[in-house]
Amino acid sequence: MPLTNSLHLPYNGLAFHQDKRVCRLKKPLLLQVGKRSSLFSGTVCMSQSSTQIATPKAVANDKEKVNKVVLAYSGGLDTSVIVRWIRENYGCEVVCFTADVGQGEMELEGLEKKAKGSGASQLVVKDLKEEFVKDFIFPCLRAGAIYERKYLLGTSMARPVIAKAMVDVAREVGADAVAHGCTGKGNDQVRFELTFFALNPELKVVAPWREWDITGREDAIEYAKKYDIPVSVTKKSIYSRDRNLWHLSHEGDILEDPGNEPEEGMYMMSVNPVDAPNQPEYLDIGIVKGVPVSINGKELSPASLLALLNTIGGKHGIGRIDMVENRLVGMKSRGVYETPGGTIMWHAARELESLTLDRETIQVKDMFALKYAELVYAGRWFDPLRESMDAFMDKITEKTTGSVRLKLYKGSVTVASRTSPYSLYREDISSFENGQIYNQGDAEGFIRLYGLPTRVRAMLEKGI
Repeated sequence: MPLTNSLHLPYNGLAFHQDKRVCRLKKPLLLQVGKRSSLFSGTVCMSQSSTQIATPKAVANDKEKVNKVVLAYSGGLDTSVIVRWIRENYGCEVVCFTADVGQGEMELEGLEKKAKGSGASQLVVKDLKEEFVKDFIFPCLRAGAIYERKYLLGTSMARPVIAKAMVDVAREVGADAVAHGCTGKGNDQVRFELTFFALNPELKVVAPWREWDITGREDAIEYAKKYDIPVSVTKKSIYSRDRNLWHLSHEGDILEDPGNEPEEGMYMMSVNPVDAPNQPEYLDIGIVKGVPVSINGKELSPASLLALLNTIGGKHGIGRIDMVENRLVGMKSRGVYETPGGTIMWHAARELESLTLDRETIQVKDMFALKYAELVYAGRWFDPLRESMDAFMDKITEKTTGSVRLKLYKGSVTVASRTSPYSLYREDISSFENGQIYNQGDAEGFIRLYGLPTRVRAMLEKGI
């Protein structure tokens, strides 16, 4: 092939290599042989055996177009190193955003100093606890949403409220991009980005874990040490935790082997049920239209009510879950969850529904609950389907009002009593004594008609 003074690159077929990574041109580009380009480091060369092939300075052209990015910032390992990485690789201003969703005051202390020390221009903190419980947790609770029989969706519900606030902050500070510290293997990247798409599709998304050369948490620790970024994680004990007012999740370290029992020292919200009080504690949970409003007759705000139930439930070892779940991205993962207050709420709501909902309504509601949980788990909070199902749940639970007394004892939650002004339970009907409304003799005709298909099938098989 004869050499020419220029080389026209077919954008749909030619790959460029950079540190073992490959990128394809998004549009045709004319490069001069032997010359340099602003988009590439090195000199353009025609030799296929040369290791000095034109190397992109950025894997995607979008990197050079980002002016200001809002980063979901926790001050933990990942987001601590991401601030510096974005500044170095995108050359743009970084505004850190922290959502207070009940992760605890200790996790919020010193964040502004830490964020600015990492290179952020500012830190924006918003208290989202009441919004989180009222507008995200309570709809899931009312729907009875639970993923794969165990998971009460703690992280799944928190991500859309955080991402929604990030879109608002991006508008307030004039940012054209948002960023998160979710790995390319997890569910959270989907939950964040689907919310971004739904609320502002024009925002660019920066996801360092899908771009950089850091391959794991140990690499991130080394990166932090290299640039003197303070982190509280060590190689000896690496748990990935997510805490909010609803739950605390634990992943990683010895939990990555499903054959390992969790270490007792890992738990932070609940005591070991073995060490819980030897005397049970009774709670009266007041419920209006499917959501809790009071404890022992005292009305509280949504966030305050949940916080109190966390304290009470944690004292009794309530709400520990160890499960292997199917992630949205296809793999299985093992996680341990502490959800003391949420577990109490969930039991109370279901017990009251046993009084106020009829058989077919419960069956349809439970069927919808599975899909509702799947949508929330998959990050589709702002999907019209979930919003439509919310309208159904709102209607179907409008009479789910009353009180449930629960007994808490060494990790267990059992119902002691339930009352409702809209109860469908009638003692005069359900009693074993004969009554005027229910005639036991009517059962004979009902059974003959209800069992007719079974009888006809048996007659056919026996040639009758």
